[in-house]
Amino acid sequence: MSALLVAGTTSDAGKSIVTTGLCRALSRRGVKVAPFKSQNMSNNSMVCADGAEIGRAQWIQALAANAEPEAAMNPVLLKPGSDQRSHVVVMGQPAGEVSARDFATGRAHLARAAYAAFDDLSSRFDVVVAEGAGSPAEINLRSSDYVNMGLARHASIPTVVVGDIDRGGVFASFFGTVALLEPADQRLLAGFVVNKFRGDRSLLQPGLDTLRELTGRPTYGVLPWHPDLWLDSEDALDLDGRRARSDRPALRVAVVRLPRISNFTDVDALGLEPDLDVVFASDRRALADADLVVLPGTRATIADLAWLRERGLDRAVLAHAAAGRPVLGICGGFQMLGRTVSDPAGVEGAAGAVVEGLGLLDVSTEFGAEKVLRLSAGSALGHPTTGYEIHHGRVTRGSSAEEFLGGARTATVLGTMWHGSLESDGFRSALLASVAALRGVPWAPSGVSFPAARARRLDLLGDLAEEHLDVDALLALASSGASSLPVLPPGADR
Repeated sequence: MSALLVAGTTSDAGKSIVTTGLCRALSRRGVKVAPFKSQNMSNNSMVCADGAEIGRAQWIQALAANAEPEAAMNPVLLKPGSDQRSHVVVMGQPAGEVSARDFATGRAHLARAAYAAFDDLSSRFDVVVAEGAGSPAEINLRSSDYVNMGLARHASIPTVVVGDIDRGGVFASFFGTVALLEPADQRLLAGFVVNKFRGDRSLLQPGLDTLRELTGRPTYGVLPWHPDLWLDSEDALDLDGRRARSDRPALRVAVVRLPRISNFTDVDALGLEPDLDVVFASDRRALADADLVVLPGTRATIADLAWLRERGLDRAVLAHAAAGRPVLGICGGFQMLGRTVSDPAGVEGAAGAVVEGLGLLDVSTEFGAEKVLRLSAGSALGHPTTGYEIHHGRVTRGSSAEEFLGGARTATVLGTMWHGSLESDGFRSALLASVAALRGVPWAPSGVSFPAARARRLDLLGDLAEEHLDVDALLALASSGASSLPVLPPGADR
């Protein structure tokens, strides 16, 4: 078995970037490589060809590795429905709920599923590149950890820690991460990777040399900050970094930033269009001058619909539609546009709830216990269109609405149950052309290909890994394991 665990000093330190880059670099060398993450906590997910649901990051990493995405690459997915409870997906299928209190106890069955999936992948691939979660130094959670050092201990996986130098304090974070760990964990933590470095590398070298002297561990590379690194993120905290702005936009798109937004990568393709200004909005003023308003997916349709009304955003959307300007709702956002949303089984935690929607589409939604997971294909606005479905809601369309990508449309109000439909270049171009026509502004197809842009980003990651990481040394580490690593206090005394 050959494996490497990519951990981080913090969340969003660059674990996904390094894991994805290594998957692409190793695949180029002819290595049969698979990505892995024991547990994701994210509402940004994807459907595999067999109908399994996994985190979006692992799906992208599989593409980077030229491997078929599968449930074993992300055996446990937690989808937050509130601050205290998350819906659980195990091996791609719904598996009940877990509460915040269960993080300390009650997750042994999830750990068993994760370890079994890792062992299975290890038996079928030359190398498994595993991504950790948060930080391995979250010592309050160590006893129940199966994503960071718990996984590393399970299979004696050598571990490298990624730190974001752009945040500051990276050397202290590296040293502290090692020193806080108990001896058996420290012996698996083999080195470091610096992420988002700007400037002259020679100015960094004295710090790297001192870090090695103090810890006995090398730094396996320094990745530069790069403006074009924009992966399918799993964390909604990344939304501010996903705003796309044009210097001279012909059109403006406002995406409502719902509190429990899910699959926000649905609008990434819009961010590639050169003549669009795409912003995430949470107040009425930000919607006032938009040419297109997008209501994205949400993990809690009823709760986020209430939030929409509390902030007066419902009135802003209604005014936008009344003015003849287009509205696009996706999955939960589409359900909000209908007449009613009901939850007889309490799927969203409010058993028997029936609430009024915005009434812009002649549809009604009822949540069922069984989740729909599938890939979809069809056509819209005269173009072939594909997408994927992840939902509990069953939508009934009335006679006044026509079918539209698993949803409904009436005049300029469009609703679809298909995530990812905007990645279909022809459909996206036709939609924007219709928005421009209503606005009365010139519009020409950009010719932007979203699949090609994604492929270029993955290749860029592979290039950066080859140029700035010691891929040979990391591959050797994955094959031979960690050895002869000193144990630092205070962890040494535990």
